Amino acid sequence: SFITLDDSFSTGSSIMPQKKNPDIAELARGKAGRIVGDLVGLLATLKALPLAYNRDLQEDKEPVFDQVDSLDLVLPAFTGMMATLVFHTDRMAELAPQGFSLATDIADHLVRRGVPFRSAHEISGACVKVAESQGKELWDLTDEELASISEHLDGSVRSVLSVEGSIASRDAKGGTAPSRVAEQEDAASATIAALRGFTRDR
Repeated sequence: SFITLDDSFSTGSSIMPQKKNPDIAELARGKAGRIVGDLVGLLATLKALPLAYNRDLQEDKEPVFDQVDSLDLVLPAFTGMMATLVFHTDRMAELAPQGFSLATDIADHLVRRGVPFRSAHEISGACVKVAESQGKELWDLTDEELASISEHLDGSVRSVLSVEGSIASRDAKGGTAPSRVAEQEDAASATIAALRGFTRDR
């Protein structure tokens, strides 16, 4: 498995003794549906209202209070679950590149070098076919094998034939490159700080 839930946030299966049921995650998922339902109901109440106060707004209290009560229950439990969650990153790293999952990176690499996507897609598929026929992974293809597949393939493609290279190559805003993830983390931290200020003031 990729993660292990702490026993305090899960229960055992009534049939399979080795199985853990992710109780908090499932309950949070159910509560999310309820909270979205409250939002939809509130938006329907507000739809097409003229400006200023209308008697319709007597109906806004129930969904708002229900959302707050639901979040007061869910957030502490979910926070505890996440704080005690164990991620098996070595296992993730081992399996991430398997099954030719980096084939798309070959196509993207070629497109960045000016190859039309249709051609890049065909070349990427040919790489998979050759590797599959020889029972090896994409990164095990030799320079000669790559060159025989397409003149557009050279040693530079190896820069994306690893999980780290694949991640680093996506350097657009919102991408997976470490610098872009850091930007997103900073933005999320600022948002969280603002929300914490709101909850402290309640």
